[in-house]
Amino acid sequence: MGFSSCLLGSVLLVLVFSVVHGDPLVPALCIFGDSVVDAGNNNNLYTLVKANFPPYGRDFVAHRPTGRFCNGKLATDFTAEFLGFTSYPPAYLSQDARGKNLLTGANFASAASGYYDRTAELYHAISLTQQLNYYKEYQAKVVNMVGRDKANTIFSGAIHLLSAGNSDFIQNYYVNPVLNRAYSTDQFSDILIRSYSAFIQNLYGLGARRIGVTGLAPTGCLPAAITLFGSGSNECVARLNQDAILFNNKLNSTSQSLQNKLPGLKLVVFDIYQPLLDMVTKPAENGFFESRKACCGTGTLETSLLCNARSPGTCTNATGYVFWDGFHPSEAANQVLAGDLLSQGFSLIS
Repeated sequence: MGFSSCLLGSVLLVLVFSVVHGDPLVPALCIFGDSVVDAGNNNNLYTLVKANFPPYGRDFVAHRPTGRFCNGKLATDFTAEFLGFTSYPPAYLSQDARGKNLLTGANFASAASGYYDRTAELYHAISLTQQLNYYKEYQAKVVNMVGRDKANTIFSGAIHLLSAGNSDFIQNYYVNPVLNRAYSTDQFSDILIRSYSAFIQNLYGLGARRIGVTGLAPTGCLPAAITLFGSGSNECVARLNQDAILFNNKLNSTSQSLQNKLPGLKLVVFDIYQPLLDMVTKPAENGFFESRKACCGTGTLETSLLCNARSPGTCTNATGYVFWDGFHPSEAANQVLAGDLLSQGFSLIS
């Protein structure tokens, strides 16, 4: 135990030393996935799933909405800070994603996307398949700027983060009778896992060697999920949480197989299920006072267009709330989650 504590302390000292001296711990940060990590790619899409209006972003830099589904920073924003970056990976479809800004990474995520491409199609979002195509386009731009050798060093040294799966269940499977009658939860999970495996192998084929993926959250504890699927209860929906656990077990075993199969790959599965469940079930112990209701509106359902400047009941201070809207954590919760990501992801930066 003492050795482990000393080792952890030594790693932290190295991290602090590197960042203090102005050097990010990795050359770039590239982000893929859904609304949990979308930094604004949906802003100019023909979709209803957007967050580029108040009160979203009210606690972010300059207190303006950016397209992030949060009152402030996402967990990946805090991660970028922890890694020593002085700016956040720009949304790839934004005006900021050009020139030298791309040398330290980009964000390809799109709200309502998932492992199942038809989930994104339902909401006119950017599928993971298309996100990968944008990543190839991004790589070509980097090669043109710095040359193939240096670009390859950037790609192999960069951390690639993936957050997906929640939308596949909450925004598709559970509300889509065509899907939930055709497939059991177990069968649908297998479909998602096959897509995940293909995505990781494709990313590896493009030179990525450091990849982190988040498991599913305790989806049954999301305020909107309790409202929609809780049958009038005020408690987490056990069935949804059990589905998330089942999926996460498959994600872990598949990831282990991929790591064994692909030489040089560092693949970490981040557990956000337990940290978020702890915040929901023991809010006071984690610095929160409200974990059932979100800050925005009534706190029971509102998200995206329903969470707007006219939503009645929006809280004035979100720091004590685990959730910002019906589906997404607050900045305060994201900061806690980012700390957990850092502690779990040392192998990606070593």
